[in-house]
Amino acid sequence: MKKFLSGNEAFAEGIRLARPEVISAYPITPQTIVVERLSEMVEDGSLTAEYVHVESEHSALSCAIGASAAGARAFTATSSQGLLYMAECLYYAAGGRFPIVMMNADRSTALPWNIYGDQRDSLSQLDSGWIQAYAENAQEALDLALMSYRIAEDKRVSTPFMANLDGFVLTHTYETVDIPTREQADSFLPPYETENRIDFENPRNMAFSAGPDTNYIFKFREHEGVLAAREVITETETAFAETFGRQYTGLTENYLTDDADYIIVTLGSIAGLCRETADKLRGQGIKAGVVRIRYMRPFPNEEIAAVLKNAKAYAVLEKDISFGNEGTVFTNVNSALKKAGVGVKGCNYIGGLGGRNISAADIEKIYTDIAHGTDAVNFIGIGGEDNGK
Repeated sequence: MKKFLSGNEAFAEGIRLARPEVISAYPITPQTIVVERLSEMVEDGSLTAEYVHVESEHSALSCAIGASAAGARAFTATSSQGLLYMAECLYYAAGGRFPIVMMNADRSTALPWNIYGDQRDSLSQLDSGWIQAYAENAQEALDLALMSYRIAEDKRVSTPFMANLDGFVLTHTYETVDIPTREQADSFLPPYETENRIDFENPRNMAFSAGPDTNYIFKFREHEGVLAAREVITETETAFAETFGRQYTGLTENYLTDDADYIIVTLGSIAGLCRETADKLRGQGIKAGVVRIRYMRPFPNEEIAAVLKNAKAYAVLEKDISFGNEGTVFTNVNSALKKAGVGVKGCNYIGGLGGRNISAADIEKIYTDIAHGTDAVNFIGIGGEDNGK
């Protein structure tokens, strides 16, 4: 069945099909529509779940942790300052190996106060131990909602999953979306079963303290769980294609990169405009390509190195800045190339902060700049001596 849905509504449909047993809701712009639609689904009976109204984002994730610890499939959603307010709980969820799914509507962080979209909120939490995926469109948002539970709940992974949608650009933009049937969804995603739960018949210790002699072992196991997601993501996408007929491409998605001289690496909804620009430049004889990072954790080190090694130059375009250094995505890409011994020249373009528009002309200029050489860090729309300094 096809419907005309926003990214938020599409994600809510995916969550409905995933059958969460507990939904903890604290609305914050621009994720509000997700929990609104889910409340309507619970009310009309199309989704059977405990819908819990909580008093803050910190409580929302705390509630989800408690539900998961009781053995229930749990969901929550947040954005921006809300994600930062629940930051303490992110580490509890990951350390407890609770496979909660949370949608984050990427939005700028204060100050100045701003409700529009960039990716500084989610990228600031890369070290929290969560899997992080970035959707490009509403269809991928719906599909991620289903795949995220299968990935997170796999016993090899047992790790919470943060699905990120660009605020307003994706969350509030409408497009035609294919909605799977209940029978298809149930055949793809089995009911949640776990031994990592409260059991009065077979008591176990959960959420305990660990001293220096054992603490690092738990952290190593947590790291292994995120790394294991690489294989599980591939397996899940293969099973998804067999069930629904839509094939995804793992941690990255490459476009016109096989013979590309100049490649833009990016993530989220801006990738579509980058591909359109690459097509235009190809018509002018410029070998342009695009790499869209779908997962920031686990990070696609091998994939990034393999696709960039034969390029003449590349640029990382991101809606984020690690103040006093460079963009966080650029740091991760540079690390991947360094570890692989790839010496291709790269630069960083920061744009879209606070929801500022990135145009096709901006992207075309990036390709032109990297073809002729440019500074390591550049801010789109800001010129003069301050740019990149």
